[in-house]
Formats: sequence, C-alpha cells, structure tokens
Amino acid sequence: MILKKHGLDLYVVETSGELSDHYDPSRKVIKLSKDIYSLNAVSSVSVAAHECGHAIQDQEGYKFMRIRTTLVPIVNFISYMGYIAMIVSLIAGAMSYFAIGIVIVFATLIFQLITLPVEFDASRRALFELQDLNIVSLDEIEGSKKVLKAAAFTYVAGLLASLLQLLRLVLLFTRNRDN
Repeated sequence: MILKKHGLDLYVVETSGELSDHYDPSRKVIKLSKDIYSLNAVSSVSVAAHECGHAIQDQEGYKFMRIRTTLVPIVNFISYMGYIAMIVSLIAGAMSYFAIGIVIVFATLIFQLITLPVEFDASRRALFELQDLNIVSLDEIEGSKKVLKAAAFTYVAGLLASLLQLLRLVLLFTRNRDN
C-alpha cells in the first residue's frame, strides 16, 4: 500500500537470514527476512514500512540517502583495506600501516554518522505512512513507534561501538609507538 501510494513499482522479496531487511537502491528492491515478509504482526509491518521509507527517500532524492548510497561501495572497500592494513602492521611491526588503518576506521565512522539521519527519517516516514493509511490501529501505534525507534537506534549503537573501537585502536597505536 505504501509503495503504491507513492507510485513506486518495486520488487519486495523474501531473503534469508535474520535482520537482513533492507532496501537496495541500486536494484530498486526491498528485501525482507522471512518473519518480516510473512508475519502480519505490528513489528513486521513496522519494519517493512521502514524499508518502504528508504524507497521513498530514494524516489524523492533525499540528500543523506544520496550521499550514503554513493559512499557504500567506497566505504566497503576502504573498510576492508583498513583492517588488512592494521593486521599487516601488527604482524610486521610497521606502525605506519596501523595509523592508516585507524584513519580508514575513522572514515567508516563518518559513514555511520551520515547513515543516522537516513535511518531516523525512514522511521519517521514509516510511522506517518502506517498512520495515514490506517495500516496499524490506534492501539497498535505505540508498539509501532517502539519498533521504529529501536530500528533507528540500532545505528546509534553501531556508531557508539565503532567510536569505542576507534578509541581502542588509537590507544593501542599510541602505546605501541611509545615503546
């Protein structure tokens, strides 16, 4: 219903794995895990609506979504290379490579920061659509709000975990450099 309202003709497919729900802007497809795809629970409907929110962002050219989509392949490559650089530096004892790895992890952290407004906006859009189209009842709306808030806050938790990881790496680097 949400996609149809916005004139979006996208594939919505079931995908394997848990927590594998996402919108793929390059293929214009929404992939939902088995439970989200098949269950008619408030949580499932809310997560599906959140992914529809991403499709709407894409359709409307939402600035942070465009930036994030552009950065995904770059950050994936950089992140992969950063961890290789850190492992090589630890094995070889070449701390200069370790510093490059830290910079690359920092770049990944910036990417996660850019992702936050995308996720919060998708949840906001989902809640609006769920209410506007009467997909959830008035007594279900609080549950939907909690699910959507939790969906967005998983990215805050990821950002904080990365920040702590970066701090740990910087401390490790400075300790090894001083020795």
